[in-house]
Amino acid sequence: MNETKKPNKQGRIRAESELKIITAAQEEFILQGYGGATVQSIADRSGLPKANILYYFKNKENIYHAVLERTLNMWDQAIGDIDPEHGPKVAIEKFIAAKVKISFEHPGASKIYAMEIIQGAQHLKEFTRTYQRQWVREKAKLFQQWIDNGEMKNVDPVNLIFLIWSSTQHYADFETQILQIMNRADYEEDDITHVTQFLTDIILRGCGLID
Repeated sequence: MNETKKPNKQGRIRAESELKIITAAQEEFILQGYGGATVQSIADRSGLPKANILYYFKNKENIYHAVLERTLNMWDQAIGDIDPEHGPKVAIEKFIAAKVKISFEHPGASKIYAMEIIQGAQHLKEFTRTYQRQWVREKAKLFQQWIDNGEMKNVDPVNLIFLIWSSTQHYADFETQILQIMNRADYEEDDITHVTQFLTDIILRGCGLID
C-alpha cells in the first residue's frame, strides 16, 4: 500500500513545486525581463531554496521555456478545436470568450508572451514557424470555407484572427494603462462579461453574422 501511494505523493509535491516556481518566475520575468531575472530572485519570490529550483529546471532558460509553455498550453486548452459544423458565429464567440477570460484571469501569461514576441521571439521562433503558423493557416482556411459558402462576409481570415488576438490580449498587456485611464485600482467583476459582449458584438457585425 505504501509503495503504491508514495509515487503519487511525490508526483503531487513535484507538480506543486513546479507550479510555484513557474508562477514566481513569470512575475520575475515580467518585472525584470529575461536578462534581469536570476535563479536566486525566482527562488526568493517562490519561497523555495535555489537548489530546489535547479533540481527541477537545471537553469534559467529551462524555467523561461516552462513559463512560455504554460501560457501556450493555457491558450490551447481554453480555445480548443473549432468545429466546422458549429459555423462561424459560434466559433468566433468561443474564440473571443476564451481569450478575454484568460486576459482578465491570467494577465501575467499574456504579458510574458507579448514581451517575448516584442523582443524578437528568440525562445519561440520554432514554435511560431511550426505550430502557430499551422494553427493560423488551418483556422484561416476554415473561415475562408465559411466565406465561400456564403455563411459570413468576405473578410480577410488571417487579419480576423489577428484582430481577435490583439483586441482580447490588450486588456492584459496594457492592463496598467487601461486602469489608469479608467481611474481604477483593478478590474471589476463584470468587466469580463462586458468586454466579451462588446468585442463579440463588434466583430460579429463586421463579419456580417448579426444585424
